[in-house]
Amino acid sequence: MRRARTTAACLAFAGAVLLVAGGRWDPSAVAAGNGKGGATLKSIGRFRSPVYVDSAPGSRGLFVVEQAGRVRLVLRGRRLGRPFLDIRRLVRFGGEQGLLSIAFPPDYGSSGRFYAYFVNNEGSIEIDEFRRSAGNPNRAKRKTRRVVITIPHPDESNHNGGQLQFGPGGYLFAGAGDGGGAGDADNSAQRTDNLLGKLIRIDPRESGGRPYTVPASNPFVGDPGRDEIYSIGLRNPFRFSFDLTTKPSRPRIAIGDVGQDAFEEVDYETVAAARGANFGWNDFEGFSHYDGAIPPAPSRHDQPVLAYPHSRGCTVIGGYVVADRSLKSLRGRYLYGDYCTGKLRSFVPALGRAKHDRGTGLRVGSLSSFGEGRGGALYATSLSGPVFRVVPGKR
Repeated sequence: MRRARTTAACLAFAGAVLLVAGGRWDPSAVAAGNGKGGATLKSIGRFRSPVYVDSAPGSRGLFVVEQAGRVRLVLRGRRLGRPFLDIRRLVRFGGEQGLLSIAFPPDYGSSGRFYAYFVNNEGSIEIDEFRRSAGNPNRAKRKTRRVVITIPHPDESNHNGGQLQFGPGGYLFAGAGDGGGAGDADNSAQRTDNLLGKLIRIDPRESGGRPYTVPASNPFVGDPGRDEIYSIGLRNPFRFSFDLTTKPSRPRIAIGDVGQDAFEEVDYETVAAARGANFGWNDFEGFSHYDGAIPPAPSRHDQPVLAYPHSRGCTVIGGYVVADRSLKSLRGRYLYGDYCTGKLRSFVPALGRAKHDRGTGLRVGSLSSFGEGRGGALYATSLSGPVFRVVPGKR
């Protein structure tokens, strides 16, 4: 069998046992940077295995997702004592499993509904809807839970994907991994009869007795294949984001797809071009043919805009095109990192090929994710506990 270097298994969230123990942390050991890129890192607090950060329309708070199944709310720089949401009893936590992200729809201010992406106690990927408490905007009501969609994830515990994002048109996008193990032995990412190794797009609201609906413009509607699919050929799209900065009239999507034995990659397309796109796994890894591919190879596939070898890192952590106006040296650049090295890098996003990829001089040990706050504020999370905001530094 091929060497099962499931590189997001670095996201094995390898330090999970240590992290849950909740020992003290040394900021100097977790984050470093000389600000040479005009940015530095400012800690906003310590959490238990944080894996994501998000903001919500109509809220001044910052929501921090903890892998074990809690969402913490930070208001005016202070973490509230009681969690915004606690679903630990629903979540299988350990390795790459857990509560992996949340997403708030554009109408959250009025509807109070939001969505959580997690691995359930059966090992399957689940997306659930919850609602904010009517009497306390700083708490969610767990009893409002409604299962939206479950994606069977048999046999293996890794490659769960993990990202939820509301995109153009107000639809919910989710990125699911290929089912785990090594090499996608079931060829799930290329098959259209399942949702593994895919980017999916749905309207998550209940309608006509159905838990969700599918936009009629999804590429496989009316054809063989699951209607929920938007793109295929992904290995483990742990983090993706939408770029509304580079060309707002033609929004784009950036996907950090974790590699197998040799390369990590970032895919970058217009949202329109990603409709029906095939990102190549398991026939290709980065720009190279993958020698464990299952034929036939696709007649065409969408190549990444950037790929880097495992001599430079082992698990790409996809980030964001920087919209924060205070980060002048990074604004308009795509900021991303690598779990194994912790180094943060950026490039100029461009269709076809990334430009001017360079280091920032910043490092976050056990880097698990990036996230956006109000006004495009950019954050980075470390499995070791702290969450950092990327702020202007001395040049």
